[in-house]
Order: sequence, then C-alpha cells, then structure tokens
Amino acid sequence: MIRLGSGPLGRVVRSGVGRRRVQTLVIAVATMMAVASAVVAGSLIIATNAPFDRAFDQQHGAHLTADFDPGRVNAAQLRTTGRVHGVTASAGPFPATTISPVDGHGGHLRALTLVGRSGPKSDVDALELKSGRWARKPGEIVLSASFAGEFLKLGSTLTSSEDAKGQSLTVVGFALSAGGSADLWATPSQVTSLATGDSRLTTQMLYRFDSAATKSQITGDRKKLAAAVPSDALVGTQSWLDTKRAADQGAAATIPFLIAFGVLGIVMSVIIVGSVISGAVGTGLRRIGILKAIGFTPQEVVRAYVAQALIPAGAGIALGVVLGNLLAVPLLEDTESVYGTVSLSVAWWVDVVVPAAALLVVAIAALVPALRAGRLRTVEAIAVGRAPRTARGQWAHRAAGRLPLPRPVTYGLASPFAHPVRSIAMVLAVTFGTAAATFAVGLTQSLNAVAGAQDPEERADVSVISGMTSSGTGPRQTGPNQEQSSAGPERKPAAAGPGQKQPTADPKRLRAAIAAQPGTASYYGMAQGDATVSGVSGTVRASLYQGDSRPGSYEMIAGHWITGRGQIVVPTHFLETTGTRIGDSVSVTFEKETERLRIVGEAFDTSDDGMRIHADLDTFTTAQPVVFHIEVEPGVSPSTYARKLNEVVEPFGGQVLANSTSQGESTILVLEAMAALLTLMLVSVAALGVLNSVVLDTRERVHDLGVCKALGMSPRQTVGLVLASVTVVGVLGGLIGVPAGFALHGYVLPVMGEAAGTGLPPSVLDVYGTAQLLLLGLAGLLVALLGALAPAGWASKIRTATALRTE
Repeated sequence: MIRLGSGPLGRVVRSGVGRRRVQTLVIAVATMMAVASAVVAGSLIIATNAPFDRAFDQQHGAHLTADFDPGRVNAAQLRTTGRVHGVTASAGPFPATTISPVDGHGGHLRALTLVGRSGPKSDVDALELKSGRWARKPGEIVLSASFAGEFLKLGSTLTSSEDAKGQSLTVVGFALSAGGSADLWATPSQVTSLATGDSRLTTQMLYRFDSAATKSQITGDRKKLAAAVPSDALVGTQSWLDTKRAADQGAAATIPFLIAFGVLGIVMSVIIVGSVISGAVGTGLRRIGILKAIGFTPQEVVRAYVAQALIPAGAGIALGVVLGNLLAVPLLEDTESVYGTVSLSVAWWVDVVVPAAALLVVAIAALVPALRAGRLRTVEAIAVGRAPRTARGQWAHRAAGRLPLPRPVTYGLASPFAHPVRSIAMVLAVTFGTAAATFAVGLTQSLNAVAGAQDPEERADVSVISGMTSSGTGPRQTGPNQEQSSAGPERKPAAAGPGQKQPTADPKRLRAAIAAQPGTASYYGMAQGDATVSGVSGTVRASLYQGDSRPGSYEMIAGHWITGRGQIVVPTHFLETTGTRIGDSVSVTFEKETERLRIVGEAFDTSDDGMRIHADLDTFTTAQPVVFHIEVEPGVSPSTYARKLNEVVEPFGGQVLANSTSQGESTILVLEAMAALLTLMLVSVAALGVLNSVVLDTRERVHDLGVCKALGMSPRQTVGLVLASVTVVGVLGGLIGVPAGFALHGYVLPVMGEAAGTGLPPSVLDVYGTAQLLLLGLAGLLVALLGALAPAGWASKIRTATALRTE
C-alpha cells in the first residue's frame, strides 16, 4: 500500500507529478488509449463469441419449431404435446402460413413465414421488440429485425401478394427471434385470412427439451412429438442447431481479426507504458540521489516514484474505461444488428479486469526501475542522473559525421544510440503501429473484395424476369442470422422451384428481344431450384446458367468456371461435406432429371450454408431460364435501356429491372469500422510513445541544445535535429512493421475464411501492391515524425540562456 498524505513523501510525489507535466500527460494519455482499445477489443470479442447462444438463452429460444397440419390435429391435442417426456416448456399453438409480399417500391420479397401471435412474450421464444409496437389489429404486421433498413421502415406498406386479392399490411414494429421462428408476425385472425390458395395454413408449436444439444437428441425429440399426434400431422420441423450453426459461423470469422488487434494492443500497451514510466524514473535518478542525501530511505524513494507513475496512470485508466465504453457502444449496436442478438453492452467484468490488469502493468513497469534507483548509492545516483555517459553512442556520432549532411541532422541521427533501450522501445512502438496500419489496410481491401465477390449476378446492369413466381408448398424458415434475411428484402426475383408457378413469358421470345435491343453488350440466362446430390442428405440449392455466364461467375478458389455441359462448380463446404475434390463426378437430380456432372471448380460462395451448386442449364433438358442478366454497352444508361426493353417484353409477360449499386454487406461494414477504430488507437499510442521518448531525450540534452544555440544553431536547425533523431527509428519501424503486418494479414485472413467454412480466392488474399507497401513503410516514418513534432517545436523556442541554466 502506497501512502502519501501531507508529509515529505506526499510533497515529493505531488511535486514530481506537477513538475514534469509533459511526462505526466503522456503517461495519462498513453494508458487511457491503451485501456480504451483493450475495452473496445475485449467487448467486441465477447460480443462476437457465440452471440447466438446468449440471445437464445435470454429469449428462451425454441429447440424445435414444429409445423402441424390443423386438419389432422386440433389445438387441444397440440397443447398436450407440451407434456411429452423430455419437454421442459412449450408455446402455441400459433397459426402460420407463407406469403411472398411486394413492397412499396415494386420489389418482390422472398417467401416469408408469417405467424399469428397476440404478443411478443411467451414461455418459449420470447421476442424482443426492437422498435415500434406489436400488431393489434388486421392490416398490421411486425417484421423480423433483420429486415429493418433502407426499404422497410416503421410505417412502410407491403402487399401480401401480387394478386388482385392481396391485402395491404403496414409495418408497425420490428422484433427479434433468436431462434428464427418466423420472418413476420401478425394477429392470429390476420394470418388465417391470408392463408388462401397456394399458401396453406399450418399450426406452429415451439418446444424446449431437457436434452437438445446434438442432432441425434433433436431427432429423438422429434420422434416423440410425431408419436404424440395422429399420423402425418407433423408436417415439418426446424432445429435450433441449424440456426445456431449459421449464426456461429458468421460470428466466428470475426474472432481471429479481433484477437489479432487485441494482441497488438496489449503488446503495444506494455511496451509504451513500460517505456514511459521507465523513462520517467530513469531521468529522475539525480533527484533520487538528492532525496537520499536529505534522508529519504530506499523504500520511500521506491514508493515515491511508483506513486508518481500510478497517479497519472490511474487517471488515464479511469478515462480509458469511460472512453472505451463510449466507443464500444456504437460498434456493439452494429454487432447486435448484424448478428441478430439481443441488446449488447460492455460486460461489467471487462470494466474491472482491464483496469486492474493495466494498473498491474503500470505498477510492475514502475517498480523495476524504481527498485534499481532505490538500491543506488547517494553519490552514484547523483552522478548517474546528471547526464548520459559521454562514451555511449560516440561511435554513432563519428559515423554520422562522415555523412554529407548538415551537422544538426547528423547529430540527430546519432542521438538514438545514446539510449539504446529507449530507442528500441520507440522502434517497437513504431513497428507495432505500422504493423497495425498495414494489417488494417489489407483487411479493409480484403473485406471489400469479399463484398464484391458475393452475389455476382447482382453486378449486372439490367435484369429481365420471365414471370413472377408464387410461394412454395410450405414454410421455409430462415433464422435472423442467415444470409437470406440478413440483407433484408431481396431486390431480385425468386426463381421457380418445386411447387412454384412456371414462368409466364417464353424464354425464347425474351432472348430474341434482348439480342435485338440496341445497347446490349452481353447477357445470360439463369434459373434456380432445389436439387438432390449424391452424398448429400436433403436438397441443395442449384443455380443453372445459360449462355456466356462469365460476367456472373463467382471468384474461383481453384479450378475454373463453367464452360459447357456436364460441368459443375461447388463451394468449399460442399467439397468438405461430400469428401470430393476437383475432377470428381457427382450425380445431380433437378426436376426429376438426373445427370452425372464433373466438378471443375471450387467457388468462393457462402450462400445457402456453402452448399449451393452451379451448373450449365442446358445439361438439364427440362430446365428453363427464369431471369436474364444483361450488361449494356459503354455509355448506355441502364435505366433508359431497361425502360425501352420493358416496353417490348411487358406485353408477353416479361419485366425489366435496372439494378442498383449495392450499399455493402452490413457485417463487412462493421468489421471495417472496428479495424479503423482500433488502428487509429494503436497508431495514436505509438505516436505517444515516440513523443514521450523524444521529450525525455530533449530534456536530458537541453544543456547541449543551449550550447549549440550559443554557437549559432537556428530554431529551424533545432527542429531538424530533433526530427532527425527519430528518422532512423521511423525507418526501422516501417521496415519491420510492414512485413509484420503483411505476414499477419496472410495468417489471419485464411483463419477467418476457415472459421466461415470457406477457402479464399487470390483476389481476397493478394490485395497489396508494391507502391502501397512502400507508402505504408513511409507511414512508420510519419508516425515517428508526428510524435517528435511537438518536442521539436518546444526545443526550437527555448531561449539559449534558459537552456544553459537547465541541467
């Protein structure tokens, strides 16, 4: 325990803190930035570490979402299923159906699961109302929070279908279901009224079980429910494990990135704080000797100098906690919206552990040199504290003196060698700052490449739809963390799948109209549907292409894109699941037609849980294109082209849309914001480390500067001398930091891809250019010069007489 009070020891501590204001400020700011970055990084790591689990537990999510046929089992019978052995809680029955609404901008949303609930609260799947209110009457709906965005807001109006009988629905709220039990909710009577035609009515029940941690346990639970109701009454189920896998896979990719920044921040904090405090104690050795001469014991000296470090560090830590929480809040809000979790906040123990750890680091960093000072004899401390040893670094001055440069510059270039330990600390600080900047620049470019590689068909200038499709045979549920719902309403047409209506326009007439339309550069047809593949249980989504589909091709990790019949391109997860590789063949059944296809490429595609396949449409004789994607010639306006082509194809059932530029995937935007913020903090801490070291050097050499000024050195030459003293540090930091950041990027990106269940193409990994690396190397020098700029200005303004009197 360090006790100060109003005695001599207290006066010494207060005098030391107040007298060296620059060092006190640097210690406070350095610890503040270090603690703030640690709080932000720690909070984000916690937030992205299994966010689904936390949200699922808080909402008492459903382990199994079951759909029953109301014609085979009534509500009373369903309520008794809540007493099936192993069921710990249940909710329902709720009426459910599927609708394909149209928004106010003419966009056709995918088939959405609509459930009727009287309120958000329930024993199972207690929804969190993110904004607005719950639906109270017919004509009102509550959407999944994942749909909140540019096109759908509170008060937006949807039409339940494109038919003339479609009902108008007003969005009155956005709610979150961690388990993804539905896409939108309304009153039970509203759901019943919408269940007409192809959208049949089902009854939804939600269950929690005492054992539901594995797929086999879920299968057993499902069998118990099926046995408790009449035969064929259970028409479909959704396991929480499927939703969890998709959510955790998306969140897992951010963990390596945050750990990398966290490690950089921690190491830099130790280096900077240790360097700052060691320098503060080291420059006070002469004063330590004087204190001993007037009667202070070694223990009192140690306590005094540890306290001088802890006081500003404590203030910096307190401010760092506040700043870290303020900076973490918007990022946590973005993380919350991206991963579909309940409200996130900085964990209380982060605000306890980080400050405690920082205080411990500061105490150790101060204690080591303070103990050394406490052991020094009085005369030795006074002698050591007067000035640097005259012999240290003389060889560097002699070598620098031979350079054809002005003497102030060569003097500055040799200065770092007088304090090698302090200079090494500066080099390390600049190295880590440059490495963080290099890694962040590469990460941002890689994330932009990832965004550009997703959904390549959306890059087309114009899309022509050969007819609208209706909903499928039953609800297709999607969790809020899955890719389909994360982007909100789809602005592209859904393809015809099993149970859907076939296109209303003849694809041949559409192709002829597109080919004859002036301004057409290239086009290709596309169809999508469910297919079965040998070695894969259930169905997979198949994308089939007709014509030259290279403009809509995915980035290739290995192999090549489709070039003809009998070929198939698959994602990484497909290869891992089936145990196949490029060159192998698989049997694919599409619309009852089975073909043997050879795998020719591995695509960078994470849609549909990395199981979507891509093949040539002409391989299947019964398949027809549903949409055509068009590239227009240079100088042609896509909107004008679309309007003219629509006049041609609309009479026979076609529809033309001019595609808008994507605003970027929300997860990528959040990661880029995290990278920018953490990099700014780390670079700021590096500059502060340089600032502190230069301040110490300048104060120690103030008498030498006075002599130089007396001999005629101008203020401008003084600035050049101080800036030259960090030039070698900046160059070395850049030379080491850029390769380190480059290597970190090369290590972390594949780990992020592996966590997301995919390999990465060269366009995502090879993002650095030679000129860019050179500029990043100069960034190290820039950080060092910025850190030294303020002390250089102070040194240039000090008067000669004042400098000569200061020792």
